[in-house]
Amino acid sequence: MIRLVNHPVTIKAGIPAAAFGANIGSREKTMAYRILRAHDKGQAPGKFSIAFDSLISHDITYVGIIQTAKASGMGRFPVPYALTNCHNSLCAVGGTINEDDHAFGLSAAKKYGGIYVPANVAVIHQYAREMMAGVGRMILGSDSHTRYGALGTMGIGEGGPEIVRQLLENTYEIAAPEAVLVWLTGAPGHGVGPHDVSLALCAAVYENGFAKNKVLEFAGPGLKSLPMDFRMGIDVMTTETACLSSIWETDHTVEEYYSVHGRPQEYRPMRADDGALYDAMIEIDLSSIEPMAALPYHPSKAYPIRELSENAGDILRQCETEAEASGMTLRLTDKLKSGRITIDQGIIAGCAGGMYDNIAEASEIVKGRGAGSGYFSLSVYPSSVPVNLELIKNGVQQTLLEEGALFKPCFCGPCFGAGDVPRNHGLSARHTTRNFPNREGSRPSERQSAAVILMDARSVAATAGNGGILTSADDVDYTLPKPAVHVFDRVVYEKRVYFGFGRPEPKTNLRYGPNIAEWPEIPAMPENLLLRVASVINDPITTTDELIPSGETSSLRSNPIKLAEFTLSRRDPEYVGRAKAAAALEAARAAGTPAPELAGVIEACGYPADSIGNTGVGSVIYATMPGDGSAREQAASCQRILGGRANICRGYATKRYRSNCVNWGILPFVIDKDTPFVCTPGDYLFIPGIRETLESGAESVEAKSVIDGKAIEMTLRLPGLTAQEREIILAGCLMNWYRGKRHG
Repeated sequence: MIRLVNHPVTIKAGIPAAAFGANIGSREKTMAYRILRAHDKGQAPGKFSIAFDSLISHDITYVGIIQTAKASGMGRFPVPYALTNCHNSLCAVGGTINEDDHAFGLSAAKKYGGIYVPANVAVIHQYAREMMAGVGRMILGSDSHTRYGALGTMGIGEGGPEIVRQLLENTYEIAAPEAVLVWLTGAPGHGVGPHDVSLALCAAVYENGFAKNKVLEFAGPGLKSLPMDFRMGIDVMTTETACLSSIWETDHTVEEYYSVHGRPQEYRPMRADDGALYDAMIEIDLSSIEPMAALPYHPSKAYPIRELSENAGDILRQCETEAEASGMTLRLTDKLKSGRITIDQGIIAGCAGGMYDNIAEASEIVKGRGAGSGYFSLSVYPSSVPVNLELIKNGVQQTLLEEGALFKPCFCGPCFGAGDVPRNHGLSARHTTRNFPNREGSRPSERQSAAVILMDARSVAATAGNGGILTSADDVDYTLPKPAVHVFDRVVYEKRVYFGFGRPEPKTNLRYGPNIAEWPEIPAMPENLLLRVASVINDPITTTDELIPSGETSSLRSNPIKLAEFTLSRRDPEYVGRAKAAAALEAARAAGTPAPELAGVIEACGYPADSIGNTGVGSVIYATMPGDGSAREQAASCQRILGGRANICRGYATKRYRSNCVNWGILPFVIDKDTPFVCTPGDYLFIPGIRETLESGAESVEAKSVIDGKAIEMTLRLPGLTAQEREIILAGCLMNWYRGKRHG
């Protein structure tokens, strides 16, 4: 199915070949590097300083971003910035607070000259595909699935502070990334959709880190067999490989897409030049891909549905055992009935599932079979109103409704736990992007547990047509829908979207609601640091969903203080209380009445008790590999608001989470694999001279952990911190850094 080539590869006469000697080639000839170089404002060897063409955010991130940028001195949006409303549009908590956020967003678009897409009109990434992408362009989004490579656009998803940098006309700083060629051959078989290819790719490269922080570049003869929706469906899921970004060769199919969408000027042919050098290659024979299913709790936990069905008991028990080892409860084996896996719910939604081709083919599969039976239900969320109009005009929506499916608004909720939450111990089959713990919306604090299997829309529909019995689409005899004459009707955008770029109205007042709060003051880095351990997580990976839950907290994202109360609530419910206790110690110290225990800790480390006067107190989290998943900045900012000063880990799961930590003034410490972390919650770490360490450029610091009154030396590393990142941490956070530059 998929072969990994872990050595350099170059393009020679249009095909990949091993790179060696005089045949080594150059990264500069890849599509990725040509685009990066065209947007590089720094021109420094070994790094890029990127200025993006446009920006995009949704309604659980844009309020905080605009508040931060405003506090940092922003006067207008310097590039097109689209504010979409696809996350907080159906969250049924908090009274007026969702619509208060939307009113704030529209007022900000008017004041600063932005683009505002009202609720239920389009999900964030479909709007970008339809209205913002262009061959050779770059888009930065505050959502991790910002991927438009299939349209020749490099999209990167990062936390809110990186959007703030662009709004303040600063640049996005990255080390020159490795490039990986994804070489496609063959053509997908009957019943195989984009999610099947995506899940197979994630299974092949996620755990081994083959694509981590690299750019995936798609090419090869298999490309011509893939319609545009199929390509975009694979592309958006590259986020789950942990890659930095993606880019695809463009051809007539892409040209036709831009023409249909009324923007033919955005197309140009693009492919890698002969001599393009890649650090590695992934070969995908599309004809060998089978319908897949990814089990909880990651898209990479993928099996062919055939194999899962043949070995259901063993595979489901293994999944339950792995969940139990991480403190979670799964009852998947309860779903076995007469040797078949039963599903409670089917969902086709969002930027991955809600595209026209997926829904149209699903309608053909359920035609005459039905889409609901007993406890099983099927819901469909189109990705935009223009897509939905096309489904209506071509009779697709009518077919699905007649077969018992439900049509719902353009909304991302099923992807992050704010829509169609299954019953307790329910199992949902979804063509959405993620199936992390509790991401389907269950609340472990209330002893709820449910789970998601990720599948392509075709197999979700096949399962629906079989009454909720897990069924692979390649086992169903159905006729492919007639190729649609695609017509993009942008009338709803013209009538409902506010297009204000280049026309700011500075006198417009921002519209606030009672839940929209300013960021609290963040203190600068002190001379020394005393950290109290607030949580220790030894799981192999800690997701951003665990660091700050999605779903029920989404409506609180405009109120950082309220939101912080949910930090680690699903993974370590005691964390918030411990972090607040450390913050109280710092408040007393800053007021001149330090707790006696602090002097004892410092003396145990061999320093005089009065050192507490220039020693800030904060909390610290240890996690083996934190930050997989969403780009949401709140995974870091909530720690900071609660007094967090540092994270300690073996490595960061994603660049974006590490960047979020730095931008919120959290020290991104790393310890070596052979260094045991012996502290438990309540223990202290004393780091003398941390400010001097940051100012000097040193990449490590000697700390002392204090356990039962005894000090143990520990080396904490700060690998790869740039001079600017050090300045930000010293200032306390990115907002302080900008404020200092403005007033300095």
